[in-house]
Amino acid sequence: MADAGNKEGPSSVHGTVGLADENALLRASLAEMRERVGELEQRDDCDTLTPLPNRRRFLAELGRVASHTSRHGTPAALLQIELDNLKAINDRHGRLAGDAALIHAAKILSGLIRSTDILARVGGNEFGLILDHLDHNSAIETAERLVRCITADPLDLGGAVVAIEVSIGVATILPGDDANGVIRRADHNLRAAKEERVPSS
Repeated sequence: MADAGNKEGPSSVHGTVGLADENALLRASLAEMRERVGELEQRDDCDTLTPLPNRRRFLAELGRVASHTSRHGTPAALLQIELDNLKAINDRHGRLAGDAALIHAAKILSGLIRSTDILARVGGNEFGLILDHLDHNSAIETAERLVRCITADPLDLGGAVVAIEVSIGVATILPGDDANGVIRRADHNLRAAKEERVPSS
């Protein structure tokens, strides 16, 4: 009987070790898959030209901020930023120059905002900027400062220096707003700003 017990003991231990190894491999494989999914999701959220979030990620963030404003009444605003002369730059200097102008504008904007602000490229010549915990007057001041700084920092193409013309539409995020409603107001104010060449409230 003792011999039979000795035979079963080692077999049971080996079986436990095998299961432990298999579980460790499964956990490692699962962790690798999660990392790959995270990388793919991050790619889906990033603009292909600038180092900024894309429209998909921006809309999700805008919806989150709008919901937070509705629940807590905290101030926030959306800035729709358009490079007015991007087509002229493309036509005169080529598409590579146009791409350089977008990258240049993204770099300027990124350097002028708070770490809590959310900047994204949302269209061909458009950027969106979410200013969380910022009231209406402060959002207007921010828009005016961005226009001044971009205008004062032209793009050096080597053989030519190109000024970047920009218009900004500002929309305060109000309780009860959803992302689409805020975007519609910002787009309306952007059109007015393009006509007046100054930021609109």
